[in-house]
Amino acid sequence: MWVNGAPGALLLVTPLTRSLFSHDCLANNYYGSFGNDAKSVFIPPEACFDAVATGSFFESGSLTLASRPVEQLVWVERAALDASLIDGADDEFASFLGRLEAEADTVAKRQQEPLGVPSEAGYELLYRSQTAALISVSTTTAWTVDTLLPRFWKSTLLPTSPVDFIEVPEDAVKHVKSVLSTLSFSADVAAIVDSISIPQMINDIRYLTGEDGSGIESRHSFAEGSRVAADWLKARFEETGATCELQPFRIGFTPNVVCAYPSAVESNSTVIFSSHYDSRGSFGSLRAPGGDDDGSGTIAILALARTIARKGVKFHSNVQLVAFGGEEQGLLGSKAYARTLREANTNITLMVQADMLGYHAPGEPAQLGLPARIGTPEVAQLIANVSALYSPELRVGYTAACCSDHQSFHEQGFPATQVFERAGPIVDPMYHNSGDLSDREGYDFEQIKSIAKVQLASLLHTAGYEISK
Repeated sequence: MWVNGAPGALLLVTPLTRSLFSHDCLANNYYGSFGNDAKSVFIPPEACFDAVATGSFFESGSLTLASRPVEQLVWVERAALDASLIDGADDEFASFLGRLEAEADTVAKRQQEPLGVPSEAGYELLYRSQTAALISVSTTTAWTVDTLLPRFWKSTLLPTSPVDFIEVPEDAVKHVKSVLSTLSFSADVAAIVDSISIPQMINDIRYLTGEDGSGIESRHSFAEGSRVAADWLKARFEETGATCELQPFRIGFTPNVVCAYPSAVESNSTVIFSSHYDSRGSFGSLRAPGGDDDGSGTIAILALARTIARKGVKFHSNVQLVAFGGEEQGLLGSKAYARTLREANTNITLMVQADMLGYHAPGEPAQLGLPARIGTPEVAQLIANVSALYSPELRVGYTAACCSDHQSFHEQGFPATQVFERAGPIVDPMYHNSGDLSDREGYDFEQIKSIAKVQLASLLHTAGYEISK
């Protein structure tokens, strides 16, 4: 239940600054930060109204009083897009609101019919900027929001109770800083990462997209194809010597696929490399092949596993390779897993998420994008330095594309970053489209391999390793 479920609940949406948490009325009523601009949402109780409404350091924020009960808040935001893809964004959002109202009305009628009691329909728009909005809807409607959104927009469900604001502590970054200070080229590491197989990655992506006749039509979080993909991924990782679990996190969602390689020496540290294997397609279409988003990141993680097995790599830290579900509905799988690791006080020394690695516009060079805002700067620097050593063909830069599963770990105080296909905004015309296949112009397996080499080299340098063959 929402703490402020009654009409008149006060909501503050404001840019994230550390000073906000010096105020008890906000520090104890924080619901998270969202979007590339890191807008923070607070829902302080009525007793805090005067302090919040008159606070001089809230002038850059937006205060709203909800006029109806708040059941589920949803943050929606347009992805960071190249100018070539931006067309009619305001009209798209207006159309979304129309679809949302129709869906909410249908849900409300369906819920009240067997009970014979009224149920409030519709939605409430509580905050709106040019590229983002905060909306209050019913819990049932919230699960369908991603199917109603225009394809360039993403949704995130807010938690239903306050959360802690956790920064990445200095101690958590010590290991990454140590690796950075001693990092140098290794011919042995180069030999391992150079052996990543493009033909195998082609076979893997064609299975996951259904291009080889596998029968997978969609890997949407609720689709049967995502369950088929989860079982297939688990089996493929286990073939490389990993111990894997399918970990459910919410009813109805495809599970996280969590695969572990135990340390060959005594160690309490864990290194995580991940992707998300769920997908979205065009509005109204059942097909969601997700070849780039995020089949490309998933086959890169699989390439790491296959190379680990082929080369006989044994690590000196615990290593996890994870394929998350529920990313397209708001990082739900990774949020659940990161919370579990925080509650267990797991010593995560590095976390790197791979999301969209395969596309660049015709005429552009192969690239590697690192997050401009959300993530640990030292981890991003490590990835950039490793790229210069082992994949110098990549043009490395920052991207405003946001926000993948690394954010779930960053907000739990773990050192984390993301690798992305472009040093700039999203340019893939098949983003969140049913045409997101691997057999198309601009889908570049050489780029995926180059980025996978950076991932594997970063893993080897950070975890430490030995060769058992």
